[in-house]
Amino acid sequence: MKGLIQYFYEIKFNKVVLWCYLIWYVVTVYFYFDPSPKIWINSLGISAVIGTGLMFSVSSGQPSRLASSSAKRDGWQIFRLYLMPFCVSSFSALIKDQGFIIVVSPNVQETAVAAFCCCLFLSMVWVVKLLKQ
Repeated sequence: MKGLIQYFYEIKFNKVVLWCYLIWYVVTVYFYFDPSPKIWINSLGISAVIGTGLMFSVSSGQPSRLASSSAKRDGWQIFRLYLMPFCVSSFSALIKDQGFIIVVSPNVQETAVAAFCCCLFLSMVWVVKLLKQ
């Protein structure tokens, strides 16, 4: 628990935004989950292709420098570079023809749950930062 509190205390704005993206995604998957393997296999394939492209885009492209830059890159960054295309492609497949406006559900209750979960996360981060000052 102490590690989580320290993480919340040190978390930067860009990571908070990414966590809110993930929360919104998880809530949407909860409401629109489809067990069809096709969606998840396609999303894994897209993740592999796009994630690898993203890895190339953040590397220098030179073999000797690539090895050293990969050593400097943390595992969470690599995980995110593959997770994001997976989430985007599966999200897109799940909300197809559901009446979404960009990423917002046409169902007010579903949007409220997602917004509430994000606000709850933001509140926890804010309280930790406030109390540790």
